[in-house]
Amino acid sequence: MVTSRSRWRDNRDGSDDNLVWSSGEEGPTADRAMSEFGKALFLFLSALFPIVDPLGGSPIFLALTEGYSRDTRRALSRRIAFDSIYLLMGSYLIGSHVLAFFGISLPVVQISGGLVVTATGWTMLKQPDEIERSELKSSVQTPDPLRRAFYPLTLPLTVGPGSISVAITLGANGAHHDGIDAVAILAALVGALLLALSIYLCYGFADRVARILGPTATIVFTRLSAFLLLCIGVQIMWNGISGLVASIPAAR
Repeated sequence: MVTSRSRWRDNRDGSDDNLVWSSGEEGPTADRAMSEFGKALFLFLSALFPIVDPLGGSPIFLALTEGYSRDTRRALSRRIAFDSIYLLMGSYLIGSHVLAFFGISLPVVQISGGLVVTATGWTMLKQPDEIERSELKSSVQTPDPLRRAFYPLTLPLTVGPGSISVAITLGANGAHHDGIDAVAILAALVGALLLALSIYLCYGFADRVARILGPTATIVFTRLSAFLLLCIGVQIMWNGISGLVASIPAAR
């Protein structure tokens, strides 16, 4: 019986003797690739979703775009989503290479990024109100709102320095010395697309999200996300410390 992991292969020379039984190894390889893809995608989303926080930012976005029509708010949301993809993927793909150009080692990037992530998570966990985002309200109201889609609505309201630092750290943390990790890059791209989709949905339908969640549920969701971000920052920092400790004997 021919199973899904094996097949008859014909050498195409017209002879029955040339029917060769081959055992396919694509199954385990595909399973391993899917497992790596799932882990990379989960890491990307779990690290960036709490700090991008489209649910937590939707009430702020709604306040900043008060008085705009529904179509204008949808257009802004779509532009912000695309700009977020460019920022996140650009930081993920070339951020570590820029750092390597300046001679900064990977463990140092991991420790520095982990510190930033940890500090950001701690700040989000302890800060009762999103003061920094609320301070942007006066700079958004312009006759042409689409001109302000990148700044300040995308940067720093949606994808701020913390998000960029996390994306650079993830790109450096997932880098391999034996070539390009296509699985990790694909997972990051899918994660960025999912984040962009969540940004568009939360911002474009911010009025409905605010009514569904309510102020109490929004605060609870933000606190849980901040604690998860704090744990991720500590883990990334620990990876960098382990790398530095392991490199000490080789430097002697």
